[in-house]
Amino acid sequence: MSLTRRKMLRLAGGAAVALPVASALTGCSDEGGSTGALRKSRARTPAPFKTPLPVPSVLKPSRTQGGVDYYDIVQKPAQVEILPGIKTEIWGYNGQFPGPTLTTRSGRPIVVRHTNELEVPVAVHLHGGKTPPEHDGFPTDLILPGSGWDGHDAHGGDISRGSREYHYPLEQPAATLWYHDHRMDFTGPQVYHGLAGFHLVHDEAEDNLPLPKGERDIPLLICDRSFTADGAFDYPAVDPSPKGEHGVTEDFMEGVLGDVILVNGAPWPVLEVDAARYRFRLLNASNARRYRLALDPGPQSGNAFVQVGSDVGLLGRPIGHDEIQMAPAERFDVVVDFSKFPVGTRIAMVNKLDDGDTGKVMQFHVVRKASDNSRVPTKLVDFEPLSRSSATVTRKFDFNQRSDDGWDINGKTYDPERDDAAPELGATEIWRFDGDAHHPVHLHLAHFQVLSRNQNDPGPYDSGWKDTIDLESGKEMEIIARFTGYRGRYVFHCHNLEHEDMGMMANFRVM
Repeated sequence: MSLTRRKMLRLAGGAAVALPVASALTGCSDEGGSTGALRKSRARTPAPFKTPLPVPSVLKPSRTQGGVDYYDIVQKPAQVEILPGIKTEIWGYNGQFPGPTLTTRSGRPIVVRHTNELEVPVAVHLHGGKTPPEHDGFPTDLILPGSGWDGHDAHGGDISRGSREYHYPLEQPAATLWYHDHRMDFTGPQVYHGLAGFHLVHDEAEDNLPLPKGERDIPLLICDRSFTADGAFDYPAVDPSPKGEHGVTEDFMEGVLGDVILVNGAPWPVLEVDAARYRFRLLNASNARRYRLALDPGPQSGNAFVQVGSDVGLLGRPIGHDEIQMAPAERFDVVVDFSKFPVGTRIAMVNKLDDGDTGKVMQFHVVRKASDNSRVPTKLVDFEPLSRSSATVTRKFDFNQRSDDGWDINGKTYDPERDDAAPELGATEIWRFDGDAHHPVHLHLAHFQVLSRNQNDPGPYDSGWKDTIDLESGKEMEIIARFTGYRGRYVFHCHNLEHEDMGMMANFRVM
C-alpha cells in the first residue's frame, strides 16, 4: 500500500482543506543546518534572557503494589503563560508543558495509565525504552477520547477508549529518556502542541559516580515554536480545528521551524547557578530544528561541555566538547563547570547553526561561590563496543523525498501492515543509511552504536549507545544494532516529525 498525501488525509478521517499560509517561510533548505521552513510569529515575543528557567515537576507514583510503581497521567488542554502576559493553549501531560518528569529505577517495572481528555486520538511512545511491542506506542495503537470522537483513525491498530495502561519493565541502564505522542500522521502537530516530557532512569552504577546531583542535575528540553497574534501555537495545519485534520500543509512538508526558542517551555530563559559543576540533560525536542550548542563566553581553560552520557546510557569515559551538535530527538548528558567563571558572569548558550534570536538558547548567571564535592571521573561505566564481525546481516535504507509531495524509505511510504525487516531476537545487524536531506533516524527498541560516516570514522557526537542518529544531508552512515528485549513489530523512522507524518517510517518485526 502506497499512501499519497490525499489518501493519508482520508484515512485519518479528516477533510483535505487547503488553507492559505499566513506566515512567511524559507522554503525547503538545509541553510542554517536544518531541513525545514520557518514559521514567523505574529505575537510580540520577549527579549531573550529575562524569563527564569522552569524545571518540570517530578511525578510521584499514585500507588505501589507487588514491587510495581503505578503512575497516572491525564492528557488535557490547559491555558499557560509562555509569552509574558499572553495565555497559550497547550495539550499537556497533566496539563503541563513539558509534561511531568518520571524518575525511575533500572529493573523496577512501572505502569503508566494515560487518560485522554483531549479531542483527538493519542498514542504514547517511551523514546529510548526497551518496551514490549504492545506498550511501545505503535502509531496505530491509539487512545481515543473518552467521548465525542467520530473520526476513523484506527488503521487496524489496537484501540482503547478513554485510557490505556503502558507497562515498562525498564530492563535497561541509567539514561535520559523522554515520552511523547506518536499518533500516525499527526505526531508533528501533537508534539508541537505540548505532548512531550522527560523520563529519567537511574541505577546503582550511576548512583556511585561523583557527578553533580540534586538541584545541580537539571533536564533541559529545547524546542522551537511560533505563535499567532493571540498567543496560540502557530502550527501550519491543513485544518486547525481540534476535531479536524491536523496534517501539516504541503508548504511545510520539509519540517516546521519556529522562531522562538523554548527551554523547558520558557522563551530564552535564564538560570542562576552556583560557581560549581552542573549536570545538564540536553534534549532536542524540536520538530525539525538542529542545534550546535556552545557557550559564549566559553571557559578560559578546558572544554565548555564534558559529555558523560548519550541517548540511552552513560559513556565508558567522558568526552570534552566546545560545541555539541544535536538533531531532533537526540540527548546529550553533559557537565558544565561554572567555577571556571567569575561570580557575576553571564554566559549564553547559543546555537551556532543560526543567528539572530534563533541563534540564542538560554543564559546562565553565575551568582555565588559554593562548595562542590562533585567531579567527572576518568572512567564512568563499563562499555562494550560492538564489532563488525558480530553482525550477521547488513541492510540498506535510503531516506528520500518522493515525487508526490512526501517522504519515503527505500521508495516506500509507511504502511502499518508491511514489515520491511525481520531481525532475529538477540541478533546484531549493520544498517546502512543514506538520505537527501537532514534525517534524524530513530529505531524503536533496538539500541545501537555508530560504525562510520561517509565510509570514515564516526563523528565527534556519535559516541555511546544511541537510539537516534543525525543522518546529514547527502551523507551515508552505518550503525550496528543489537535486537534484544522482545519479539514483535516496531517502527523506525525519521524524527523530523513532518517527514515521519508524511510517510518516512517503516516497520521491522523481531522474530
